[in-house]
Amino acid sequence: MVQALADLKATQEMAAADFESEADAEAGASEVEVREARVGYDAQGQRLDKFVVGMAPEFSRSHLQGLIERGLVQVQGQVQKTAARKVLAGQLVRVELQPTEESQAFRAEPMALDIVHEDAHLLVVHKPVGLVVHPAPGNWSGTLMNGLLAHHAQAAHLPRAGIVHRLDKDTSGLMVVGKTLEATAGLSRLIADRDVHREYLALCHGRLADELHIDAPMRRDPASRVKMAVLSGGKAAQTDVYPLAHTAEAPWISAVHCVLHTGRTHQIRVHLAHKGYALLADALYGGTPALGLTRQALHAAKLSFVHPMTGETMVFLAPLPPDLAEAWAQAGFPEPAL
Repeated sequence: MVQALADLKATQEMAAADFESEADAEAGASEVEVREARVGYDAQGQRLDKFVVGMAPEFSRSHLQGLIERGLVQVQGQVQKTAARKVLAGQLVRVELQPTEESQAFRAEPMALDIVHEDAHLLVVHKPVGLVVHPAPGNWSGTLMNGLLAHHAQAAHLPRAGIVHRLDKDTSGLMVVGKTLEATAGLSRLIADRDVHREYLALCHGRLADELHIDAPMRRDPASRVKMAVLSGGKAAQTDVYPLAHTAEAPWISAVHCVLHTGRTHQIRVHLAHKGYALLADALYGGTPALGLTRQALHAAKLSFVHPMTGETMVFLAPLPPDLAEAWAQAGFPEPAL
């Protein structure tokens, strides 16, 4: 027990150190630097963006082109917004080196969070459709992580602000987030041991009449980096699917209750599509819009676990969001109960 506590403390200290180093680097990157350089005879006639890359080689060319387009580059005191403009020997080029979006991702952004439960150690949030959980290319701001950083001060001292699992952008529902290093580490262990139980409600194409117990390994689709696929050599993935209702006639649509036993990326979406029951409006995996839905018909409706600090059994339910509830009713299905 003593050794286990020592190992946990060491892990937490390492995580804190990693986070602080990352935060320090990002804080330094957020400072605006101005650089100036005189065009030499060897650069006569060179494109402006190429010359600027030589002035700031630590930045990508695309980022520097963006600075030009934003009017942050001057030639002889005049703003130049055309990356292909040719520079002439003797001209003075001035660049305002604004930080990249990625370097500014870890910052607090106040937002309304639908908090279902909160105590000194953790919180449970009901994530709406459209909210990205963690900053990534194309979504460097406005994420749940940014909101958590604004919600409580301790989040700034936690890896990923205490986020221990994720939901896709267009999947709604419940998530648990740590508020301290001890609780975050405890939640991470529970998830690794499959002791955080996640249950989903979904609408899929097809007439599903019998239970499905899907045990099919998954990995990145070699034909598309944005997709996952059922393929040999992938990581183990298990999903139980229970039929709740289906339409009275074709085109068939079924309401289902899904229980995850593993937490692979896009797991329910991939497993159901693999069995011929793609989620409504899940274009990535073969679903088509129906019942007014334009996003995948998936909702994390139930979350249960033993509190890592108090030992209390925690069970949370989240009602269907308005768009999915409307589709559910339009299909004529009774209100779901888990």
